[in-house]
Amino acid sequence: MRLMVFAMALLALAPCPANAGLKIEHWQTDNGIRVYFARAPELPIVDMQLVFDAGSARDGKHPGIASMTSTLLNEGAGALDADEIAIHFENVGAAFGTDVELDQTSTSLRSLIDPKLFEPAFETFIKVVTAPSFPERAFERGKNQMLVGLREEAQDPDAVASKAFYRAVYGDHPLASPTSGTEQSVRDLTREEVQTFYKRYFVAENAVLALVGDLTRAQAEKLAARIDHSMPKGDPPAPLAKVKPLTKPKTVNIPFPSEQAHVYIGQTGIARGDPNYFPLYVGNHVLGGSGFISRLVKQVRVKRGLSYEVYSYFFPNLVAGPFIIGLQTRADQAKQATEVALDTTQQFIKEGPTEQELKLATSNITGGFPLRTASNADILQYLALIGYYRLPLDYLNTFNKHVEAVNRAQIRAAFQKLLHPNRMVKVVVGGKQKG
Repeated sequence: MRLMVFAMALLALAPCPANAGLKIEHWQTDNGIRVYFARAPELPIVDMQLVFDAGSARDGKHPGIASMTSTLLNEGAGALDADEIAIHFENVGAAFGTDVELDQTSTSLRSLIDPKLFEPAFETFIKVVTAPSFPERAFERGKNQMLVGLREEAQDPDAVASKAFYRAVYGDHPLASPTSGTEQSVRDLTREEVQTFYKRYFVAENAVLALVGDLTRAQAEKLAARIDHSMPKGDPPAPLAKVKPLTKPKTVNIPFPSEQAHVYIGQTGIARGDPNYFPLYVGNHVLGGSGFISRLVKQVRVKRGLSYEVYSYFFPNLVAGPFIIGLQTRADQAKQATEVALDTTQQFIKEGPTEQELKLATSNITGGFPLRTASNADILQYLALIGYYRLPLDYLNTFNKHVEAVNRAQIRAAFQKLLHPNRMVKVVVGGKQKG
């Protein structure tokens, strides 16, 4: 068993050859699962990820229910209890995982392709995803663990700042719902509500399956069909409501017993598939997405020494995710650091990047892209992204071309259309700020 686990650990670290011209195949199962498959015969492994539109944005009146549901999937399935599920995966060197984000819940499996190892792992995966039993004791234990986690988050100024930022930007929109819920919502949560949530969202019509590995198309189709036949067809949920852009600025100061102030600045951003994605992506690389060569780092850290780390990014979702500037600084410098970050952003929106900055950003992005698709696990994440957000199948193959096509005028136009520093939210957690 130890040799098997060690072998899987080595495989997890092993890169596959560069994937220029990666072929992605797509089809839909009888019940409606959207499947995205890429053959990768270089390593004797299979990676799969099943993604559902069941993130915290679907929590509704029960903040934290998506996270609870995901946590309980491998606590019991069919006749298997949590220990038996863990042993079933461990005995064949397979790895199972779950993850919850704002707009999705995902489950994943990595296994060696040898049928003697893969078949038991795959059968257990199907049981966990399609027939969880949600044991009462595991449910109560899960609630206690979530409550402990929430209390720890309340002592973490960054977590406090992040939650306050999403509340301030999104108000009563579902994206404001904290993934971990609230102490009250978690205490009030019932096992029956979790079961209802699972039955509503973990259905074929609401699922995307990404497959990468040493498989033929025919083998991939059979695997997808086996999952499909074990899952009810169901219905996809109604689309999330559109996000309302901010109309005025808002400042949130939260006193906190910490020497460092945690600062979040931002607004609503873009959804996946937005036509301005590449100009915004390349432009943000210059503004705050490229570490020491970014403008925010140069102005806030290098020139003034106000923060060790400062960054910015767009977080696209099914609907408009946020644009965020983040930094940490001494509490007594928070106001100055915030002003410098906003002034730097305002200047960038007005002028855009220089030719030299654009050339360097383009070179960094395109030069680093092969490393971001160098392993089966990397490709799997992109397949899931392409499938879930319905991006073009040639997204990976044309990524660098789209980056290289971006010019300064496009960046200026995109930033000026979307970002409005005079309407942004500013959240500062730390010290005894007033006003």
